[in-house]
Amino acid sequence: MLRRRIDATIATVRCFSANALLTEKPSPVARSGATSTSSSERRGGGDTLGRRLFSLTYAKRSAVVAMRKWKEEGHTIRKFELNRIVRELRKLKRYKHALEVCEWMRVQDDIKLVPGDHAVHLDLIAKLRGLNSAEKFFEDLPEKMKAQPTCTALLHTYVQHKAYDKAEALMDKMSECGFLDSALPFNHMMTMYIANGQLDKVPGLIEELKKNTTPDAVTYNLWLTVCASNNDLETAEQVFLEMKKAKVEPDWVTQSIFTNLYSKNGLNEKAASTLKEMERKITRKNRGAFPSLLSLHTNVGDKEGVHRIWNKMKSLFCKMSDAEYICMIASLIKLGDLEEAEKLYAEWESISPTGDSRVPNLLLAAYINKNQMETANSFYDRMVQKGIKPSYTTWELLTWGYLKEKQMDQVLDCFEKAVGSVTKWEPDEKIVQKVYDGLEEEGNFERAEKLLVILRKAGYVTTEIYKMLLRTYAKANKMPLVVAERMKKDKVDIDEETSELIRLTSKMCVGEVSSCLL
Repeated sequence: MLRRRIDATIATVRCFSANALLTEKPSPVARSGATSTSSSERRGGGDTLGRRLFSLTYAKRSAVVAMRKWKEEGHTIRKFELNRIVRELRKLKRYKHALEVCEWMRVQDDIKLVPGDHAVHLDLIAKLRGLNSAEKFFEDLPEKMKAQPTCTALLHTYVQHKAYDKAEALMDKMSECGFLDSALPFNHMMTMYIANGQLDKVPGLIEELKKNTTPDAVTYNLWLTVCASNNDLETAEQVFLEMKKAKVEPDWVTQSIFTNLYSKNGLNEKAASTLKEMERKITRKNRGAFPSLLSLHTNVGDKEGVHRIWNKMKSLFCKMSDAEYICMIASLIKLGDLEEAEKLYAEWESISPTGDSRVPNLLLAAYINKNQMETANSFYDRMVQKGIKPSYTTWELLTWGYLKEKQMDQVLDCFEKAVGSVTKWEPDEKIVQKVYDGLEEEGNFERAEKLLVILRKAGYVTTEIYKMLLRTYAKANKMPLVVAERMKKDKVDIDEETSELIRLTSKMCVGEVSSCLL
């Protein structure tokens, strides 16, 4: 289980970097402008409106005040300039200021907005204020502005917020209105189906796309992602041939998918070839691709390649992100180089101010996976001393570690802290089963009762949990108190097996437990 956690971390980073490129599309507004706001404008070189807005930095400062002052000084504010500024602010994830610019543009009599402008505005509202506000914005638009760009933006919002029924209904409406003459809406729907595990819906959607328009590189990459999920190499190669025939240039994402597929199928030479081609296509601008490179080199066991890519990243970028450290540390652990992973963690620890618990959790998992519980405990103490707040995963890992050591007091303590560290606990039947198995083995009914209390507070009490509790009492040759009444109070059904366990334990001596546990 712990090994899978480490593997999943690498996969998550790879998936994140790929999805970012698959879903990030320039808006119609952004494409309509002249040239992009240059980085030199942000760095300096003269007093411009863009420079003033980029210098605001803190979200609490107002873009509206800056624009008003610029206008009062006698400067002209042109729409195409504001469009470029909004695009740059979105790239920098300065969504509040970007939204303020959009809202200011909307009330200016001398600025004529088109559907693409409203599409960008809707997207920003969804990011900052949520789905309901985005829907209200769309509903309040004039009918002529409810065109392809705004409908596509709303569709993307539905997909992002997992409003699947609404997304499908809007897609049908867009079809009726003739708004499906680009691949983008279909790509949004494919992304939704892939994320939702409805891979069987993707081929039909692609056929529908081909009736309306032509697939783009994102379409083909999503299609290939489905093939990879099904480990269907034959279909993937057919899709690739179709892609070449359509003269759609494969990008680094395409090569990444094929490297992974070939690696999974033991075709190491082909994997090495596509990995090399992927490296060739990646430039400094494709920063999100580098974690994929790290994990793919890891998957083929190329330790030298992993270090080479990491060194290249450090030469290209002045500072590594937490996600990049996570990927590299996870790669080193998977390659069996724990010592190097520890050194890299020490580097991250000395320079990162974030205190992101995902980074130390990798080493914690590695120690526990190697049955080095003493080292894991010392490392946990180090985390706390450095001011890193333990996350749910931290406590879950420690729970598994103590389970392996059969230290049930610590198991319950860590499990209780895990459940208490999240607003709403998503029940994990496997860990509950394993904890109860450990308690049953000991015949420790008092701790079993304590676990029931923890689960009740988390809103998770089932017939199966009561059966595990009763089996623990049976192992201890003790009778639980008022168990049927407690099950009724917890609104839990008593099935045949539960009745038999109650009957069996009713013949035993009463198990003394604290009244606060009942």
